[in-house]
Amino acid sequence: MEDGGREVRTSNIERELICPACKELFTHPLILPCQHNLCHKCVKDILFAVEDSCADAGSESSNQSSPRFRISSASTDKIDRATRSGRRHNSLTPRTTIFPCPGCLHDIDLGERGVNGLFRNLTLETIVERHRLAARAAIAIKCDFCKPPPQESTKTCIDCSASYCNECFKVHHPWGTVKAQHECVGPTTTIRLKILMCPEHEMERINMYCEVCRRPVCHLCKLGGSHANHRVTMMSVAYKTLKEQLSKDIEYLISKENQVKTHISHLDLLLKETECNAEKAKEEASQSFEKLINILEEKKSAALQAIEMSKNLRVDKLQNQAEEYQGLLENNGLVGYAQEVLKETDQSCFVQTAKQLHVRIQKATESLKCFRPAAECSFEDFVVNTTKQQEILDDITFHSNGLEIPEINEKKCRMYNKAVISWESSGKTDPVDMYILQYRKHDREEENVIWQEFKVYSKSKIISDLDDDSSYTFRVQGHKGSVCSSWSKEVTLRTPPAPVLSFLFDDKCGYNSEHLLLNSGRTTVESRAGFPLLLRAESMHFGCYTALNYIIGDTGIAKGKHFWAFHVEAYSYLVKVGVVSSTKIQKFFHNTHDVTSPRSEQDSGHDSGSEDACLDSSQPLTLVTLGMKKFCIPKAAADPKATGDGKDATNRVLPLPSCVGICLDYDNGKVGFYDASHMKCLYECEVECSGIMYPTFALMGGAAIHLQEAITAKHLEYEDDL
Repeated sequence: MEDGGREVRTSNIERELICPACKELFTHPLILPCQHNLCHKCVKDILFAVEDSCADAGSESSNQSSPRFRISSASTDKIDRATRSGRRHNSLTPRTTIFPCPGCLHDIDLGERGVNGLFRNLTLETIVERHRLAARAAIAIKCDFCKPPPQESTKTCIDCSASYCNECFKVHHPWGTVKAQHECVGPTTTIRLKILMCPEHEMERINMYCEVCRRPVCHLCKLGGSHANHRVTMMSVAYKTLKEQLSKDIEYLISKENQVKTHISHLDLLLKETECNAEKAKEEASQSFEKLINILEEKKSAALQAIEMSKNLRVDKLQNQAEEYQGLLENNGLVGYAQEVLKETDQSCFVQTAKQLHVRIQKATESLKCFRPAAECSFEDFVVNTTKQQEILDDITFHSNGLEIPEINEKKCRMYNKAVISWESSGKTDPVDMYILQYRKHDREEENVIWQEFKVYSKSKIISDLDDDSSYTFRVQGHKGSVCSSWSKEVTLRTPPAPVLSFLFDDKCGYNSEHLLLNSGRTTVESRAGFPLLLRAESMHFGCYTALNYIIGDTGIAKGKHFWAFHVEAYSYLVKVGVVSSTKIQKFFHNTHDVTSPRSEQDSGHDSGSEDACLDSSQPLTLVTLGMKKFCIPKAAADPKATGDGKDATNRVLPLPSCVGICLDYDNGKVGFYDASHMKCLYECEVECSGIMYPTFALMGGAAIHLQEAITAKHLEYEDDL
């Protein structure tokens, strides 16, 4: 009974004594910094595999050639990363060794000493030896010094590294000698070291424990080594603390034995239920495909039957026609009969017979002049068109709740000259192999618009060739092997109302470098409201502002419909945006003033009565006012009959969009101002288009404008987890 119980305990702990690399009992196990254990030989084999990968990155056989260990695909990925960042030679920094641990599948830094810096796990080694002895209790360890046949040993001397029977031990360890003081243990083939020595300082004993690194150290490691600034305790204290903790943990586990058994029973039920549900899912999937197969078989049978019936009918017609023409040949059928009739000499009898025969021959003659087969030999009208069905069958996928549903991030999506669609996933489940991005246009004329799709191996995609002034719906789906997630929530975005006009700020025409500052790419302009303003402060009057500083785009519009967008910084005090005609640019820039009253400016944003003339065609520009996080609609556009009360002012002021767009319809003489983030028109008015029209911007006080950049490949952020 005792032996049987011991065998059960041995088999239960055996999985704790198996090396995760070679899948065999540990041999000279080493403790890694991650607290996992590996055989000494396995550690070297894995390091050799990593070095082979460094020497020949394209070769994959070196990782699997050794019969001593097996590495999973996840570990192979770790080795690949170790290949890229493993050993750094010819560097001023200390050399480090990156080791892919098969136990936790993480990259472990072995430090500058590499394998030589690892401790030998003597406790685990002793437990493994006990397990071996228990497993082969019938096989005794023989004495190393007996004459043949050797006797069974009774003890092993650690100092001599040999096993002895009682008689031989007395001979080699006599009383009163130094050898009599040697340390002896029970018979064993694994000789345990008497003292644990420091791997970094080989002559020093281990007598301390580093709580930061969780490893034993010597006093030199604490004084000036790598553990100088770490919290270190005496080995006796660490021994007592860890032993108490381990004892409490074991007692807790033993006290929860019934609960563990309950959990095991529950897991067994779950295993059976999982297998049962998997079989049901297989059966349901098979039934679904069987239904499709049955439908196809019925359709196939009906199609073949229809073709067969049509074939028989056509064959009969063609055979009858062939027989008729066969009768036209000499000495056959009608011709032979006619030749016999011609031999009749009696006129009355001849006429009686020849009249009907003549009609038949005349019909045959006409049929020869315009020959037409009695039936068609082609079966083109019986061709089965399965294009749509094939597309539907190709879309058959297996949805799994195990894959996370990606979500489209509308804040990161952009619709400009192209569209960039971005999506996210929390990463709680396994990463997918790829994504399927689908989109379709909202078309009132076509009810069933086909989804267009892309295979994407990142989490964003740029889409070109979208129609202007159109709404598109997007959705995305994750795929891993033959399994896919459900579709994400559909997101609808709208394209700009016209093709995007590409331009930069003009740094020549009317540009005032004292008041405005352009970046090197001429995509950002900022007003300098600083020292020049202070110099003119004495000449300013109450209620007056400094002049607006104007800047135009370097590209004009002479025809067609165009759209552009820009960002206005939230701190901007006052900004005007719109268009200006080339016929009025020179006149306008020559008549700018250093100091102007708000009443002399078109749509200054104040509720003065003079603003009723804000749409006067005599003004050189068509502008709207932005500033202080507000978008101001011109007064006459809000309500021509308004008297300037507070309610009217409230209706005219909107929150400043994060991105403002302008659409100029040159041919129809209209300009519209948009919330470019949602492609929503905020205000539209007529404009006199004469000559070339230029995008125009004006800044006053602290303000900045950034032109919207065209969408390019740099907007994509590729993910490494795919």
